[in-house]
Amino acid sequence: MIPTVKEFLSTVPEGQNVMVKGWVRTKRQTKSATFVEVNDGSSMTNMQCVFDQESSGSEAEALEKATTGASVAVEGILIASPGSGQKAEVKAKSLRVIGEAPPDTYPLQKKAHSLEFLREISHLRPRTNTFGAIARVRNRMAFAVHQFFQERGFFYVHTPLITASDAEGAGAMFQVTTLDLERVAKTGIVDYDKDFFGKPSFLTVSGQLNVETYCEALGRVYTFGPTFRAENSNTTRHLSEFWMIEPEIAFAELEDNITLAKDFIQYLVKTALADCAEDLAFFDARIQPGLVASLSKVVSDSFSRMTYTEAVAELEKHKAEFEFEPYWGCDLQSEHEKFLTEKVVGGPLVVTDYPKEIKAFYMKQNPDEKTVAAMDVLVPRFGEIIGGSEREWRLDLLEKRIEELGLNKDNYWWYLDLRRFGSTPHAGFGLGFERLLLYVTGMTNIRDVIPFPRAPRLADF
Repeated sequence: MIPTVKEFLSTVPEGQNVMVKGWVRTKRQTKSATFVEVNDGSSMTNMQCVFDQESSGSEAEALEKATTGASVAVEGILIASPGSGQKAEVKAKSLRVIGEAPPDTYPLQKKAHSLEFLREISHLRPRTNTFGAIARVRNRMAFAVHQFFQERGFFYVHTPLITASDAEGAGAMFQVTTLDLERVAKTGIVDYDKDFFGKPSFLTVSGQLNVETYCEALGRVYTFGPTFRAENSNTTRHLSEFWMIEPEIAFAELEDNITLAKDFIQYLVKTALADCAEDLAFFDARIQPGLVASLSKVVSDSFSRMTYTEAVAELEKHKAEFEFEPYWGCDLQSEHEKFLTEKVVGGPLVVTDYPKEIKAFYMKQNPDEKTVAAMDVLVPRFGEIIGGSEREWRLDLLEKRIEELGLNKDNYWWYLDLRRFGSTPHAGFGLGFERLLLYVTGMTNIRDVIPFPRAPRLADF
């Protein structure tokens, strides 16, 4: 394989003959030369290729066709760039247009396009600076997730996408079926005995329940894969298909979980700052001013602690400032979480011991019988980034909670078996990968940090 532009600019010595392949970003002409900026996606930086103005014949024809968006191959000599902004450039000898991009039909002609417009052409938006940078950061963060857990003795478990269990007890799930839906609509009869799995089945909302089975055998495990929610939410923070990171640790309590979550966030942010510096500088300059400073503070700061009850008491002192009134028993809104991190503690915050009525059935009940051993990690500028808990490992209390919520206990027979046979205290959390990317890049719409967003009425290909 030929070196990438990133490699040319960092490791290839000047004076070498090189072949640069990529897509034309811009082309400009002066009296003495034509400058073609080529980007191959390896970094934010383009390779400037300089052609003498005397170009004629086939080379002049190729230069004419080398319009924005066209794929090209440029051969020449790598030399030091006399201009500012780039370390080196190519003194071009030849140009070959591989794939044309006619200016009258190629939609990315202007230097700047609105994010709304780019969402309409998600197959082409990776070619822009913004979405190229997002893709590179996403790639590095995905690798960092595995690095973090593998370095700490965790085992990666692939949990199923099709399930009969609702991990959240919310019911907002996509159903999977092979039944003839037109026949069902005509007859009004649903016979699950004739369905593929013989029972109602769904796309998973979480890998947590399944990964707990391996936690109770291997000790430290994690899952990192796609999950699905059928909520009819058209907000900037919701997707119908997204990726979740869910570690689970055996013989662990809430404090162990909090320590792991803090270490995880700081590891990911530190990696982004170190390995995605060029792209984060772009986001800082163009998307979210102060982004790098904000992320650096999370790496260096300690995390404050507060119970849910203490957090609500703080919020109630300032309730006139909120759109949603805070009260004990409410779900904390994003505005509440940002206020706590930015105005009350001035940094990252861990909130613990939430009311059991607003949390999932599997969370360990506290002795007060009103709250559960849950924890959320909140960060400035964003709010909640991690949610987790110690799990209810006592069979009688778990069965009672399932019954209280009206869930079908038969669907959780295997989950209850984990409490019947060799049960242990254990804990874990969930981090929505796209929400992490929103935080790290400063982007504001979750549909912009996943390659192909899936949301209500949105699934083009």
